[in-house]
Amino acid sequence: MSIRVVLADDQEMVRFGMAMILTAQKDIEVVGECVDGVQAVDTVRATHPDVALLDIRMPRLDGLQAARLLTPVTKVVIVTTFDDDELVDRAIEAGVSGFVLKDAGPQILVAAVRAAAAGDALISPEVTLALLKRRPRARRPDSRLDQLSERELQVVRLVARGLTNAEIAKELTVTVATVKTHLVNVSTRLQVRNRVEIAALAWSSGLVE
Repeated sequence: MSIRVVLADDQEMVRFGMAMILTAQKDIEVVGECVDGVQAVDTVRATHPDVALLDIRMPRLDGLQAARLLTPVTKVVIVTTFDDDELVDRAIEAGVSGFVLKDAGPQILVAAVRAAAAGDALISPEVTLALLKRRPRARRPDSRLDQLSERELQVVRLVARGLTNAEIAKELTVTVATVKTHLVNVSTRLQVRNRVEIAALAWSSGLVE
């Protein structure tokens, strides 16, 4: 089954380029191309894609505003630049699954879409982790971390480093199913929605260096 994608960017050439890259993949289908956030929200609600790829700056409704409406119904990947630190923080609060750079190469774009659809990895770990590392550190560790067992903390650290479930399982010598169970428990106790929020909390709390 193909991964169904809606992409939104107000620059026609950018949309055209991303669509060409994605449709060249046998397992990805672009089901909608949008010029702004309003159109993106309407298209996602009409087509029910697996992933919405949103430019962070768009007319009428920007990518962050659109993401807040769309993260409850689909995985959202934000297109950003390293100059958007404040916007990245707001994107994490909106519940996005990750980020991809505007000038990312074809392989990173495709990997971002596949990873978001799978819900298994941080999107473009080399990008997402670099952005998370730049966020300010809290003066004190987040007290929610005190609720986690030592094994759950190990899982959180590995998630924060960008490892997939399979890589975490190999690192800890457990099954992938066990890792998924730990992540469900971690998400519930930390009151977060996805792996990006887990990683963000780990980095901002100083749990990983």
